[in-house]
Amino acid sequence: MKRHVFAVALTLFLSASCSMMNRNGTTETVIPKIPVEKHTLANGLEVLLVEDHRLPQVAVDIWYHVGPVNEVKGRTGFAHLFEHMMFQGSKHTGEDTYFKFLESAGASSVNGTTDLDRTNFYETVPSNQLELALWLESDRMGYLLDNLTEASFRNQQDVVRNERRENFENRPYGPVEETLAHLMYPKDHPYYANVIGSHADIQAAELQDVRDFFKQYYVPNNASIAIVGDINKTETLALVEKYFGTLKKGPDVPPVKVAPSPITEERRQTVKDRIELPRLYMAWIVPPFFTDEDGYLSELKWYDDNLLDDAYIVGATIFSLNPWGNQGSFADREPGTARRHQKDQNNFEQQFQVYMVWFRHR
Repeated sequence: MKRHVFAVALTLFLSASCSMMNRNGTTETVIPKIPVEKHTLANGLEVLLVEDHRLPQVAVDIWYHVGPVNEVKGRTGFAHLFEHMMFQGSKHTGEDTYFKFLESAGASSVNGTTDLDRTNFYETVPSNQLELALWLESDRMGYLLDNLTEASFRNQQDVVRNERRENFENRPYGPVEETLAHLMYPKDHPYYANVIGSHADIQAAELQDVRDFFKQYYVPNNASIAIVGDINKTETLALVEKYFGTLKKGPDVPPVKVAPSPITEERRQTVKDRIELPRLYMAWIVPPFFTDEDGYLSELKWYDDNLLDDAYIVGATIFSLNPWGNQGSFADREPGTARRHQKDQNNFEQQFQVYMVWFRHR
């Protein structure tokens, strides 16, 4: 008997929402309002404050609106390289002391991430340690280059190249993400390159190139800082002004303009890798986030005989690569995805979703 196994892929929106039944018996979605207070310092730094006293903690998250989208040909991986460099120490902190300062103060979730359009750094601290977090963030924004040496730079080049080997070249299914991007976008598109960059570009980078990149993009007028938790908004704004207000505004950030690159015919490629299960990936261009058409492909149902004639599906998922970075997440054998609504300044009117299937041959 021929088995008909189908996979359901759902896009789940990580919004703080709840559902309730109205008098007519229909379901209404009630989205709680988050009281965000927004300010902009004289140097252009955007400040977002949310006061919430349920826990004696404060989350600090600073976003630099820079990523591979701002890199030039032959210099890919700069934004990700700076994610590493920002933890190496700045003028008023010792080398490799960033984590020591925060962990000794009881901090948690200390890290940084890089994506196609942004780089962020975050930490959660006890509320009485907020000033420490702001001092550390402001010092590396204003004085990182004072502590940047040829030795520390070359060391992180090697670290990043090892990370590429670990996550993309020596991991099962690792080459697929880069292959998909190459199939979806032309070579001159800023999403064509991998976030981590290529070995050749990482190794070819010079210290002066990195200094110039930092001076252009890691400046107050190209950053947003969100401070959420057990705070007094008036006092917190004064602390932000104290630690960030004296930093000089940087040069204007040149806008990124890219023409849409529609896919007019099917593109296929087989990737060879050492794996236990074959996978089938399907990807397509869809409308960007925050538009009326966003999410219209959020629910898919496919029967195995519509996909594969000689195999049956053992797992499936869908995830998105979008104008604000790769916000997709997935787990083996479990349909589903999670997308975070983080809007950034760049919008190329493009994103793409990927439908991914694990299968076994019959």
